[in-house]
Amino acid sequence: MKIYSVTDAAFRPYGKILEGYDTAPLCAAMRSIPMPEQGTAYEPSIPVLEECALYGVLQNNAYGGMPIQLGLCWGYNTRLNCLEYHRDSEVNVGARDFILLLGKQDEIENGVLDTEKVKAFRVPAGMAVEVYATTLHYAPCHTNAAEGFCTAVVLPRGTNTEKPSVVQRGGEDALLWARNKWLLAHAASDEAAQGAYVGLAGENIDISDSL
Repeated sequence: MKIYSVTDAAFRPYGKILEGYDTAPLCAAMRSIPMPEQGTAYEPSIPVLEECALYGVLQNNAYGGMPIQLGLCWGYNTRLNCLEYHRDSEVNVGARDFILLLGKQDEIENGVLDTEKVKAFRVPAGMAVEVYATTLHYAPCHTNAAEGFCTAVVLPRGTNTEKPSVVQRGGEDALLWARNKWLLAHAASDEAAQGAYVGLAGENIDISDSL
């Protein structure tokens, strides 16, 4: 699978690089958090990260004063497994280089996305990138199996927490997996085994051979 850089023009439909943010203290704080022994971990809001000065700067500059949360997705991963979207952009910053597997909402047809449409983008450590609300994304992939990935996840506060109780009215309601989180799972994923909507058709992409 071809792995683009986020500096490549191919990234423009999916997001943009955010300039002018000092991410070094945040990256140091992220590296202080122990890595999981295997697999991936995610916490929507982590106090030691939200104590960094960048938290307030992102809240006011990147999100226009809206309440945000600053959490972490970290561990070891090379597979697609799922894609999700929110009603808002997500900002990511990596303490190490990482790879995002991305799709677009407008490529979903009849509730299904063909994984052949997914593209991979490498993000350098320390770079802040915005992933648009219309972009499908999920857990990052590592670039080094020994180090794993360690990626800050900035979202409107409350996102990815407890799923609200809703009466399904059709459309995307079947995809709602958590608060402000709509999920398409691959049939081979753990999330599908847990009852997530199966909306990814084709290969469950594994970038191992591309690293």
